[in-house]
Amino acid sequence: MSVKLPGYRLNGQYRFHRAELLEWATANRINVFPAFLRSRKVNRVRFLNCPMPWNPAGFFYRLAGRNKAEVLRNVVEILRLPDEVDREFLLQVLLAREALESTAVGDGIAIPHVRNPIVLHVPQPLVTLCFLETPVDFGALDGQPVHTLFTFISPMVKAHLHLLSRLAFALRNPEFKTLIAKQAGRDEILASARRISDSLRVPVNATRKEAVR
Repeated sequence: MSVKLPGYRLNGQYRFHRAELLEWATANRINVFPAFLRSRKVNRVRFLNCPMPWNPAGFFYRLAGRNKAEVLRNVVEILRLPDEVDREFLLQVLLAREALESTAVGDGIAIPHVRNPIVLHVPQPLVTLCFLETPVDFGALDGQPVHTLFTFISPMVKAHLHLLSRLAFALRNPEFKTLIAKQAGRDEILASARRISDSLRVPVNATRKEAVR
């Protein structure tokens, strides 16, 4: 079965959105190393050495919901967000994103997020991990119902792409995938995520040498 690469044709040229390419690669189990996102050398060390922003309060088990809409509504209600964030607006954006294309990436996992980050008055990006009480149909390509949600909230495009790349990489790690599949405890999942994040860190001296070449 052929799979179409997400892109747009404009004035005879093809354009690709990096977030869409990462989603496509994740859904089709294509390995994409986070170096794919390296662009400018400005703030490069800080960006590449930034760990996955797992929020210790952002782990939820047995999240209720009989369908995609109910599950997403419940996710939005429990997100650790500032008071000024319009949760109903966020929900509608997430639902619109799902209507455009499912965020399910296979193996019972979905990554609800908007295609382009919106202003939500959050000081830093965060990931919320939810395990569903009952698996729900998200329209995944592999036909499997979703039992796990990683929800992204990002204040800017760069952070959004960073989260996508780190999670895409982590979901190809056998240890991490096993912990997610068995709905392991928060400490186990955090420890695994940190080991993966540490393996991706770029030594500051090495990065500086590369920058002066």
